[in-house]
Amino acid sequence: MNRIDLAGRVAIVTGGARGIGLAIGRRIVDSGGAVAVWDMDRPAAEEAVRVLGRASAHVLDLTDDAAIAGALAATQAAHGRIDILVNNAGITGGNAPAWELPVAEWKRVIEVNLVAPYLVSRAVVPVMIAAGYGRVVNIASIAGKEGNPNASHYSASKAGLIGFTKSLGKELAKTGVLANCITPAAAETDIFKQMSPEQVAWMRSKIPMDRFVNIEEIAALACWLCSEDCAFSTGAVFDISGGRATY
Repeated sequence: MNRIDLAGRVAIVTGGARGIGLAIGRRIVDSGGAVAVWDMDRPAAEEAVRVLGRASAHVLDLTDDAAIAGALAATQAAHGRIDILVNNAGITGGNAPAWELPVAEWKRVIEVNLVAPYLVSRAVVPVMIAAGYGRVVNIASIAGKEGNPNASHYSASKAGLIGFTKSLGKELAKTGVLANCITPAAAETDIFKQMSPEQVAWMRSKIPMDRFVNIEEIAALACWLCSEDCAFSTGAVFDISGGRATY
C-alpha cells in the first residue's frame, strides 16, 4: 500500500460501517487519520469503530436535518475538527423498468443517494470553509454517467450527485475546500443483495477488465482525493471502472 499522509486529519464517512465506506475508513486510519462513522445501523457502526480503532460511531438518518446537526456536533466534540467528508452512503432500490418501479422506492433512492449528500454537505462544508481547508469526496457511480437499464432511480441519483459535485467544486474553488467525486464500476458489496442476479451479470459484462472493482481500489483513490496531494482538482469526476467509461 502506498502511504498517503492523513496524519491528524478527521474524516466523516457516511455509510462507513461496511463495504466501500469501511474500506475508505480503514485506509484513512492506516494513513494516520481518524474517522467518524455516520451510519444508520448501530451494531455495524459500533463494530466498525472496534475494527478501525481511531474512530467514533454516530447513528442517524442521513435524510434528517436535525439528526445531521446532532451528529455534526457530536463529531466535533469527539474529534475537535473536521477535515474530510466522504459522502458514501447509498442504496440501489431494486431493479425494474422505469414504468414498473414503485414511486415510493424511486423517491427513496433519490432521497438517500442525492438529497442526503446535499444535506450533509450543507452542514459540514461551512465548518471546512471556516477552517480554510477541507476535502469533500462523493461516491457516485458509472451508472450516473451511462445510465444502467432497470436502474433509472439509481442512475438518476448518481447523475445528480455528479452534477452537485461539479457545482460545489466551483463554488468552493477559492476557499481551500475541494470537492470531487468518484464514479466506480460495481463492487461486490452488500448492495448486490438489492439487485437481481441478471442485473449483476449485466454490469460485469460491461467492464472490459471482466471483473468487479475491489473496494480497496476505490479506497485508494478516495484517500488520495482526501489528501493534500490533491491540490488542483475540484468539481472533477474520477473514473475507476475497469475501462467501461468512455468519457
